[in-house]
Amino acid sequence: MRRVSVALLAAAGLLIGATAAAAPEPRFSATVSPVRWSDLRFSYRAGCPIGPAQLRRVQLSYWGFDRRVHVGALVVSRRLTGDIVTVFRRLHAARFPIRRMVSVSAYRGSDDASMAADNTSGFNCRRAAGSTSGSWSMHAYGEAIDINPVENPYVVGVRVLPPAGKPYADRTRYRRGMALPGNALVRAFEHVGWKWGGRWVGTPDYQHFSSNGH
Repeated sequence: MRRVSVALLAAAGLLIGATAAAAPEPRFSATVSPVRWSDLRFSYRAGCPIGPAQLRRVQLSYWGFDRRVHVGALVVSRRLTGDIVTVFRRLHAARFPIRRMVSVSAYRGSDDASMAADNTSGFNCRRAAGSTSGSWSMHAYGEAIDINPVENPYVVGVRVLPPAGKPYADRTRYRRGMALPGNALVRAFEHVGWKWGGRWVGTPDYQHFSSNGH
């Protein structure tokens, strides 16, 4: 039997006990830029409380439910981009899973369609859900973000939005992507002073995070 050199075996990864080098941890990335027409085509309209010049597109890397790193984008208030980058850097480090992250314009400005797609989103010029006074949602100011709406539905009595989130209305059984008191998602937003709608009494909105709690 011919003798094969140890060096050749090791180079081929065939040496008993040899271990492959660990793959480097994917690095977090974030880029802030002016909004594009495609970002606002269906989410902005005349009469909105802020204009496009006050908004920014934040492109971010995030971990998906497939345990791979993806890149998505949020439209948010220009003055809060630092908060958003900090939040998503912390979520990336915790490997918190996010289903998808694109502008609501991809769903023709429909909040219902965006929620049904389990889409994480920011700016959308719309009125507050359930508002009797017709007041603007914090999304209309670019100061609110909805995270994983299916895993974190809005609950109003027996009504659950989106309907696919009904199995997640029971918050006592944890599943990946959920927001719970003290977990990585809630802590990341509270770290920058944002408030969580999951603490609302009577009508918890588990997906909703905003700069002022509204």
